[in-house]
Amino acid sequence: MDQIKGIAYQIAGDFGLAWGKFFAQVIIFIAVYSILKKFAFGPILAMLEQRRQRIADGEAKLEKIAREAAEAKQNTQAILDKAEADAARIVKEADDAAKAIQERRQQDAVASANTIIAKAREAAQLEQEQLMSQLKREFGRMVSDATSRVTGKVLNTEDQTRINQETAAQVSA
Repeated sequence: MDQIKGIAYQIAGDFGLAWGKFFAQVIIFIAVYSILKKFAFGPILAMLEQRRQRIADGEAKLEKIAREAAEAKQNTQAILDKAEADAARIVKEADDAAKAIQERRQQDAVASANTIIAKAREAAQLEQEQLMSQLKREFGRMVSDATSRVTGKVLNTEDQTRINQETAAQVSA
């Protein structure tokens, strides 16, 4: 055993290893590593995790908006279908009643049904436009918010307007 110790000390001496300095360097390395881990690596990793979470939240909001847009489109289509079905029913009733009445009254009933169809389509179109406008504003706001959070830059009015316009153009396409 003493012989192995002697050989170890001889090899260490041949390579210029001083055990005191070696242990001091190990302690300094551990101290520096601990300090960096606590004050540098920890906060950086926490910040990266926060950004990842913000991005995930933004993606979840985008998915929610997409679902809401699809639902709004379905609702609009349902309103149009119902309006067309109601208009068709009114036209049929008007047609049946007009057969029993004079030609003049028949023309009045058809004109009335066409007016109802036009108003129903206008109302449905207006509602769809309002929903799309609201969606574009909200989506633009979310993109501006997400951009400012990810980049850490406070966006000025010009940046926000540009991002909103680009987003609205992409949503419309």
